[in-house]
Amino acid sequence: MASVVSVIKTRPETVIEDYKRVMELAGWTTHLAGARELLLKLNLSWTKYFPACSSQPWQVEGVLKTLLDGAYTRDTVIPVENKTVVTEPWKGAKNNQWLPVLDKYKCKFQPLTEVDWKVHTFKADLLKLNHIFPEGILIPAIYEGRDILHLPTVKTHGHSVTTGAIKNSFGGLLKEVRHYAHKYIHEVLVDLMLMQKELHPNVFAVMDGTVAGDGAGPRTMIPVVQNTILASSDSVAIDAVAAKLMGFDPMEIPYLRMASEMGLGEGRVNEIEIVGEDISEINFGFETKRSFVIWGDQMLRRGPLRFLEKLLLHSPLVAWAPFASNVYHDSFWYPTIGKKRIRAFSKTEWGKLFDVYANRQPPTQLFAGDTERAKAT
Repeated sequence: MASVVSVIKTRPETVIEDYKRVMELAGWTTHLAGARELLLKLNLSWTKYFPACSSQPWQVEGVLKTLLDGAYTRDTVIPVENKTVVTEPWKGAKNNQWLPVLDKYKCKFQPLTEVDWKVHTFKADLLKLNHIFPEGILIPAIYEGRDILHLPTVKTHGHSVTTGAIKNSFGGLLKEVRHYAHKYIHEVLVDLMLMQKELHPNVFAVMDGTVAGDGAGPRTMIPVVQNTILASSDSVAIDAVAAKLMGFDPMEIPYLRMASEMGLGEGRVNEIEIVGEDISEINFGFETKRSFVIWGDQMLRRGPLRFLEKLLLHSPLVAWAPFASNVYHDSFWYPTIGKKRIRAFSKTEWGKLFDVYANRQPPTQLFAGDTERAKAT
């Protein structure tokens, strides 16, 4: 059977119902029938809010409402996100306005920093991760045997050209030291597909492109209103269609080509059944660029400075890297460039909708009592 990707246009007034429609067009109930608990894997690319960077609050609400109107309950949907060396899940959930949505539907946010992790031995012959983590690959214990639904956004990425459903698993299946995988990012993304195939009975993805990210993703981007949302049970196919929308040839992107050739999904757009919108003439005209931080990382891992890689990135001295990244992104780029782009975004209809979410009453009933949670809320 052909892989199906649904693509529809939306607007702020109808976006919640449009999420239901895009999921129905992709046949979500065929893949997620409520038979087991569902991990709702959010996408946090920055602790701060920046348009197109992380899962949008209307994306979270539209998908969550659809699930709860279907076969799921608040106890069978587990919204999760992990910590990185440059993100913090509770603060990110607050800044990106996920907590008011989860509070509204009485679903508890579960940071993966607060669950048990265990070494999992994968049967598949992984391309790189077994070599990167020879002592064993740690995964969240709650992942095994549960279905998963990814909530990525349409954006470029300086390491992987584009990022979407496949890359979203990167933020859940690997611990903070997953930045070690950047050197072989395309092979690692294929490994993540192999890992998910063993861990999850079903995988689904719903992607937000209401505002998409062009340029130096995943953080220092130019937000562009595109009014588009997508859904599919094939992570390779939805990422391929998103890449096509952005103006890339999916089969020229190594991780999509390799995953497609290995039968992990369909990366050839002409072999994908696209339902909803006719995308044949759509081209956002995006171009992937590298931020200063990603450029520096690549110089150390694969460029002329690679003789310093072990010393600077694989020793106790590595603490300089997240410090430098946070200083650049949070203290320089965000105040000088990012805020200007946010101000421009705030004048759009999607910016006004974000303000509606930001002005809701903060959640209280589900997150009290714990010091970290109290700080976030």
